[in-house]
Amino acid sequence: MSRTEKDPLQKKLEIRNWIVLAALSAAGWLIVSAPFGLGILLGGLISIANFYGLYLSLRKAFSSVSDKSKSVIMVRYYFRFAVTAVILYFLMTRFEISVIGLVLGLSVVVINILLTTLIELSKKNGVLRVKEVV
Repeated sequence: MSRTEKDPLQKKLEIRNWIVLAALSAAGWLIVSAPFGLGILLGGLISIANFYGLYLSLRKAFSSVSDKSKSVIMVRYYFRFAVTAVILYFLMTRFEISVIGLVLGLSVVVINILLTTLIELSKKNGVLRVKEVV
């Protein structure tokens, strides 16, 4: 596979994933409790790892022109899904973490995509246009 530069938007998403995770887990730890903050942290790490794994799978699939690309993507998706389920089960049964914090942590990438979309939209159209849409 040839080494190409990442898209600037992809770079922003990756950096902001870590910023959102740090902010949410610190806030959860300080405002609610240590198990809540730990749940956010662990859920966020799982979410970011899955996001990165999906990025690698799609990049590899689109770089090759074979008919097996779709099946390879699906196999990797289900493998990531199964590994994530096992890890979540292990975390919930073996450690004292907040399930709500864990769910919030698993939402880090979704929260980041929403924030990044709003930021990029406000840069492109100006803040006044965003207010009209919302």
